Amino acid sequence: MSTATVADLSYQPRFSDYMELCKPRLSFLALVMAAIGYRAGGNLDGEWARFTFTLIGLGLLAAGSGALNQYLERETDKLMRRTRNRPLPTGRMTAESVLTFGILVSFVGFFTLLIAANSLTAVLGAMTLLFYLGIYTPAKRVSSLSTLVGAIPGAMPPLMGWTAATGRMGGFGIVLFAVIFLWQIPHFLAIAWMYREDYANGDFPVLTVLDRDGQWTAWWGALYALALIPVSLIPPVFWGLTGPLYFWSSLLLGTLFFLLSVQLARKRTVKAARALFFGSLLYLPIWGSFLIWDIAG
Repeated sequence: MSTATVADLSYQPRFSDYMELCKPRLSFLALVMAAIGYRAGGNLDGEWARFTFTLIGLGLLAAGSGALNQYLERETDKLMRRTRNRPLPTGRMTAESVLTFGILVSFVGFFTLLIAANSLTAVLGAMTLLFYLGIYTPAKRVSSLSTLVGAIPGAMPPLMGWTAATGRMGGFGIVLFAVIFLWQIPHFLAIAWMYREDYANGDFPVLTVLDRDGQWTAWWGALYALALIPVSLIPPVFWGLTGPLYFWSSLLLGTLFFLLSVQLARKRTVKAARALFFGSLLYLPIWGSFLIWDIAG
């Protein structure tokens, strides 16, 4: 743990502290999903500037929401092993500085989307930020349904990418939203299983804490993984927007993801949860790559 404390006024936050506030892994994932949504919505020829600044704006919003989330959860972060080394619990940064940073970065991200993309994408970004901070963050303290609530803002980046490219809400964009929404449930439940004691120490009523033997929780996650398969196949089956390459790769990826979820439901071990977690991390970039490849082809 860092030796910096709240009383250590001589400590100056480092670049790494600001990066940690931004939750870089989640922000990067949001950018990848937004890029997939943008490419699915239109051709990049002659639009590289708008595409780039759209990703910058969305990335800034994601970074700002990460910082503001850590500001709101600074007390509970002290109780959990996986979060107690963050800048606020260790005292490496003050609450006021984190609040200021989060608000500033979020505003810059919003106006970047407004200028570079369009008003619809900027409004969706603002709604995502407010939903994440105003509904999901407090809901984590009171209900296990917060998992579903949190999946809503988590699924917005590909839809925002789509609206940035097209200027409208569309069926393909909604499908992208639905795929990421469904994917998040088994993904998060795998994390919650691996860190269930940590969540219990933080007094978060997640399903893996309330359902001690985990059987109902794990099968619930497998159900969402199963639902992901037909939803991901909507573009080629009903609209003909993609071809055989996407169809068969999506079917295979979805089936493997489902089998990993079933394995967790059957074994309910940390090893099975870790396998599902890493499988979920592989699913998205591979699925997105085949989607873009097939559209481009």
